[in-house]
Amino acid sequence: MIKIVGAKGNIQSVDSFLKKVDIFAIKHNIVIQAFDADVIYGKNHIISAVAHAIRAIDRKTNSTNSLGMEILLYTSGERQLKIAIPKMGVKNGESNIAFVFTEGKISEKEINDIFMQLSLIRDDTVLEGDINTLRKFGISENEIDTMTKAKYGDIILEKVAMVDIIK
Repeated sequence: MIKIVGAKGNIQSVDSFLKKVDIFAIKHNIVIQAFDADVIYGKNHIISAVAHAIRAIDRKTNSTNSLGMEILLYTSGERQLKIAIPKMGVKNGESNIAFVFTEGKISEKEINDIFMQLSLIRDDTVLEGDINTLRKFGISENEIDTMTKAKYGDIILEKVAMVDIIK
């Protein structure tokens, strides 16, 4: 089961935020990964990353020791956590945040509970990407100019898939 949701809020401390997310994940026996939603190009971006991460773990070709971190690598289109975390990780201050919940069942009430604990407001529109998302992700202007807007999501999915090759 995969559930992807977006939220907005003010993160005072990334460390405190991530600790609360980890505690909630352990309590509910699920995997939760949070991202800077400004670098996410739609739900398919995360769905593809999760599928690749699960497959890497199943094939024992994973680069990290946790599903959450493997998802982060694939979502970033990067091979190293030292690059993926600054690129995709949540940031201090006013933030748009994308969450993926995997490896278990989570109800809407439980999602609302964690958002209350984190002082977040649910807003799935933060998951919608645009040309600025591509730029923040690291897609060059040259690459952007070679495609139509309808293909923007495809370039991100290609970068996710490329992680298997660059590993």
